[in-house]
Amino acid sequence: MKMSSTPSADMMPDLEMRDFISRQFAAACAENEDFSKARATALIRHVAEKRIVARGLLDDVPAVFRVYLDGVSDCARDWEELCRIWPQMREGELQVCAPLACAPDCGVLAVADVPGTPLLKWIYGAAEDQRARYLKPAARWLRAYTECSETQANAQPAGWAKRAERAAKAQAFNRLKRVEKPILSEIQRLVPQLQDSQWRFAVSHGDFHPNNLIVNDNLVTGIDCGGSRPAPIYKDMARFLMHMGRRAVIPSGEMYLGVDKQGFIAFADAFRLSAEERELTLPFFIAVEALLRVETRGLSPSRVRRARKMSEALLEDLERVGR
Repeated sequence: MKMSSTPSADMMPDLEMRDFISRQFAAACAENEDFSKARATALIRHVAEKRIVARGLLDDVPAVFRVYLDGVSDCARDWEELCRIWPQMREGELQVCAPLACAPDCGVLAVADVPGTPLLKWIYGAAEDQRARYLKPAARWLRAYTECSETQANAQPAGWAKRAERAAKAQAFNRLKRVEKPILSEIQRLVPQLQDSQWRFAVSHGDFHPNNLIVNDNLVTGIDCGGSRPAPIYKDMARFLMHMGRRAVIPSGEMYLGVDKQGFIAFADAFRLSAEERELTLPFFIAVEALLRVETRGLSPSRVRRARKMSEALLEDLERVGR
């Protein structure tokens, strides 16, 4: 292939990043000719030594490119997952972004750039009486994603409690450690009540938070499905709710377990959770998620205050769960 046809990232201001992406695209062209007309125009995210995410065009189609830095095998896995779910969620009001092209040996893939607004950003800008508008659609989106792969297996509460315990040890802020310690005790208290249960498992999104849903009027589109793995269905519900809760984002104005109460109900209804799943399993996973996402030292004081407020509210309700 002539170098003149090599795609470029010439609109990106960071010259070093532009050149790196250009080289990655050149290699991808040799593997997949679809990348011959690829062009990155803006950097979205750079996670050092892990991945680069950039916006641009693929043959004049708006696209988002992912360049994998720490393991090209993840590229093939993520592409396979998107191609699996795409036929089932390509139409209607609940969709996933369209797969466009992949060069798995080079660790480069392209998906359609979705028009609209990330949900958390939309909530921040919405009128107070409209902020809860997408709670039920978000729950229905996750249900549509998981329904086709759902199975049932023995519960594993002790393993999740251990994960929460390990994560809690990495907490950087003493003011959060003081409230997380009794939360961990409550998680451990619930383990015997859950250990003989049956849990529902499915291929889940894996990083299901509000900004991985793009909203555009009635259309809700999921992006960044790269973390998809078989997991208890409750894990992604907890991730979504806790992502908002630890930021003090309570769209409905009602709180339960430190998160949005109407959001909790929306997931419980969308998945038709049993009484045990509503009253024990999902609260357990919300508490686990509260400890898994450890606040880092660089977090602003206001974010730490919001996280502590969430943890205190979580603990107050959690102490009544299962009693």
